[in-house]
Amino acid sequence: MTETPRTTSVRLPLDEQREHLMVQVAKMYFDLERTQQDIARELGLTRWQVGRLLTEAKQTGIVRIEITPRKNRRAALEVKLQELYNLRDAIVVPVGEVADAALLIETVAQAAATYIASLNPKPDLMGLSWGRTMSAVARCLPEKWNPGLQVILVNGSTALRLTSTRTSAVAETFAQTAGGSATLLPVPAIVGKKSTREALEADPIVERVLSLASEAEIICFGMGGISHRSVLLSSGYLTEDDIDRLQEHGAVGDILGRFIDANGNTVDTALDDRTVGLPLEKLRQTERAIGIVSGEEKHEIALAALKAGYVSVLITDEVTAAYAIENAPGGERP
Repeated sequence: MTETPRTTSVRLPLDEQREHLMVQVAKMYFDLERTQQDIARELGLTRWQVGRLLTEAKQTGIVRIEITPRKNRRAALEVKLQELYNLRDAIVVPVGEVADAALLIETVAQAAATYIASLNPKPDLMGLSWGRTMSAVARCLPEKWNPGLQVILVNGSTALRLTSTRTSAVAETFAQTAGGSATLLPVPAIVGKKSTREALEADPIVERVLSLASEAEIICFGMGGISHRSVLLSSGYLTEDDIDRLQEHGAVGDILGRFIDANGNTVDTALDDRTVGLPLEKLRQTERAIGIVSGEEKHEIALAALKAGYVSVLITDEVTAAYAIENAPGGERP
């Protein structure tokens, strides 16, 4: 029987020769596109030794890997956000001198749609909030991006007042473009009494929808700033006086219709008790909580969401990303 010849490895040097060996291995692997097995055979090393030398070459700066996305992205800001806030992923898009809020939303929405449509593996169930940002994302999604997807709203969306854009029709649009189905939550986002919210959520149909929403491993949501342009105001749920009062109490914006302060804490318990939908704590427990936000008006709510851990994937513009980095806990800087 013929025996397979055994590779005799050399002992890795510990002085300047080691650096020369790292350079040689790196050139063969990255420039000449040799496999680690081929390099090991040619230099009389083991594959483990080759891998170790490549790792050391990167750690010592002999090899520098530059990430150059095919799409316009701010990779350095993305990495910094992931490091500072322990994010699963971050997508930061350049905006140049763009200051128009509507244009910013469209730019970030396009990046969000590309990210969502490219998720792998494809989700079977996805939770969604509603609003201007999510409506823009829905319009940017390609056709048949996830056939069979089940989309479900995670907070109440029935508007009291008609607006120029159907910001509450997000789930339907997501489902139609995906080639899937939508389960709606056809109840108000905010009701008049805590007892009304409790009765609604105890209803078998509403309870079943919320139970299904809580099972979603991916939840996509926008963030609302604290201003008179709030979609909750234009939809008829709040008045300008309500917004002013919430701001006086320290609110920086809302997520899933729930208003929070700079640390992510609810600012008005009574209002929160009248809000229908999943609690914010659920976002911390979700495998992929995708927060989509843009514009100066939403800098504070984006920062609060990051600090509170409500976001595991952030999709935003470069100015908002820089603000979150500069104001990270501990005084971190890019």
